[in-house]
Amino acid sequence: MEADTEEFLMHLATERGLSDNYQLIVQHSLDSFRGWLEKNTPVREWRATEPQHITDFLAARKRSGLQASTVRLDAVAVRIFFRFLSSRRAWESNPAETLALPRPVKHLPETLNQEQVRRLIESITATDPLGLRDRAMVELLYSSGLRVSELCNARLEEIDLEAGFIRTTGKGRKTRIVPVGAPARDAIQRYLQTERPKLVRKKTGAEIFLSIRGKKLTPPRIRQLLNAYAARAGIEMHVHPHMLRHSFATHLLGGGADLRVIQELLGHADISTTQIYTHIEKSGLQAVIKKFHPRG
Repeated sequence: MEADTEEFLMHLATERGLSDNYQLIVQHSLDSFRGWLEKNTPVREWRATEPQHITDFLAARKRSGLQASTVRLDAVAVRIFFRFLSSRRAWESNPAETLALPRPVKHLPETLNQEQVRRLIESITATDPLGLRDRAMVELLYSSGLRVSELCNARLEEIDLEAGFIRTTGKGRKTRIVPVGAPARDAIQRYLQTERPKLVRKKTGAEIFLSIRGKKLTPPRIRQLLNAYAARAGIEMHVHPHMLRHSFATHLLGGGADLRVIQELLGHADISTTQIYTHIEKSGLQAVIKKFHPRG
């Protein structure tokens, strides 16, 4: 059973091009399912699994207090795993074929308003240690809606400041071209001319944003910096890089941008993923009516 799991994870990595993080999530779900089977059933090979086993496993996970989103991830992992096995092994039936996925719990993503974004950016000054770098990072996150991993991996040859575009590779190793706004271009230019040369070491790569040791920055470090600047700006929220991505999309939509354009800019494979921002806009409409309508 373990060998089958490893074969499937290799398939996700090499043939599907899915991220290491996603592979770890799937592995954890499948390891949990295998452990549950070995403890509660006589099943010792995947082919002996029955549909009721899967249902009972998911019910047990739910009773253990796990969030609905986690149980849904388990269900998705089990379903795609058995689809893979039944196809590769030419099984006559797939025990997960009729598995109904738990309904996703929809949470509206938190965003910053435009005033909060302004305060956040202006809280980072050239007098701060590596302030030019940090301001350039925040400007780029908000200007282009990049994921934090995309920001960390952004390379010098991928950005054209004169044309105002950056090429980035996101989930599923899909490459997209994203515009970079004028304030972000100016901030990046100042950083590249003034600060980045001082950070370069003998083994420094071509990543745009470097640590004090000349290595590319990591997502945890960027989250730490962003939250510190938000506190300085008086923003009483836990601000993280993805919040700037959400804010980028929400402010575009509020300004009249087409949802399909936002989908392309964010690199979403499915428009339904992007549609979450329409719900945010609708919730904002309620606030407008309450404030300005005489019977609101």
